[in-house]
Amino acid sequence: MNSRTRSYLRGRFRDYYRRCQPRETVAPDAPILPPQATSREWAYIPFTSGSRSVMIRHQTLVEGDSLGEFLTREQPRHVYHSTAYYDEPGADVMGAKGWRGADLVFDLDADHLPGVDPDVDSYAAMLTACKQETLDLLGMLEHEFAFEDISIVFSGNRGYHVHIRDSGVDALTREARRELVEYIRGEGLVFDAFVSTETIHGRGGLAERRRLHTAGGWGQRVHQELLEYLTPLRDKPSDEVIERLGSFDGIGATRAASVARVVENRWDAVEAGEIDLHPDFVRFVRIFAEHKVAGSGPAIDEPVTTDIHRLIRLPGSLHGASGLVVQPVERDELETFDPLDDALAPTFTTAEITIDVREPTAVTLGGDAFDLPRGEVVVPEFVGIYLMARGRAEKVRE
Repeated sequence: MNSRTRSYLRGRFRDYYRRCQPRETVAPDAPILPPQATSREWAYIPFTSGSRSVMIRHQTLVEGDSLGEFLTREQPRHVYHSTAYYDEPGADVMGAKGWRGADLVFDLDADHLPGVDPDVDSYAAMLTACKQETLDLLGMLEHEFAFEDISIVFSGNRGYHVHIRDSGVDALTREARRELVEYIRGEGLVFDAFVSTETIHGRGGLAERRRLHTAGGWGQRVHQELLEYLTPLRDKPSDEVIERLGSFDGIGATRAASVARVVENRWDAVEAGEIDLHPDFVRFVRIFAEHKVAGSGPAIDEPVTTDIHRLIRLPGSLHGASGLVVQPVERDELETFDPLDDALAPTFTTAEITIDVREPTAVTLGGDAFDLPRGEVVVPEFVGIYLMARGRAEKVRE
């Protein structure tokens, strides 16, 4: 990024912050002050020359400028606040800050999702995959943990942040947060943990029968995945079914034939979650759960959640690597939210600018696709800012 580009971006970021003063509630196009804002550490990365970024941290809102005045004056490239609350947030040594608690925060990044390849998948496709992962995470947080104070934020680049501020979560230790991460991601699942045992009256007296938990949690996920896998096999020839089932390590043709008979003759029981239908079927369900389902939960970033001193982007600020807004999203609007349109800063949507594109590039923003050649081109300002922030174009003197 040359000095002209850097100066232009800094000035336009200043214009955005000057027009959009911080608020304490969700509002369009405005930085949002988090609860207990004066008890949090604040940090920012300025527009500096060279390839290295310098973070200025251990800032506080207790002294000096208000957040709005600071943003307008410094025109930062990136802005953060701590997830933690402190007695002395401005202390430059962590041990001297006096930790009081921290929000529970989850970060999902499209770059880290299984099945997503940044070198192959389009930016839009990656963001769509990440939104679905976020929806899956929210389903777990709402239905299995009954969290209610949930804030959703598009990160401004390639993912989403989910902030939890329910009573009691602020005191969770690193270890407790790590356990949450492991549960959500489905790591270290123990098969017996999502199987219930009930006593029934059989022909020989009382007997025990095991079934998957189908009302929620990982038991329900295993059951749903199992049904989705087995249902198509019911219409296949028996030899093909046995071959497919026998492909699981530890099953083989003989056990696969037993499982196939259960699927053919006891489907109602399988749909009800019963597993004590044959010893080989129990073995198959266990292996299926361990190899097909375990570890398949939302791909949240563990260090973000477990770090009780973490810095997180300020909702409503601008992301310096894209020029997009770190956009808060209402829960009931997430499914239809389009970050490549809804996270555009209105400040950048009213003019055109001339940029020098380094290499031929394609970008989709604001509902339009732009296929740009190398060299000088005139584009909507939000496209130019996006490409300049990405390091794929420079500002032309006008």
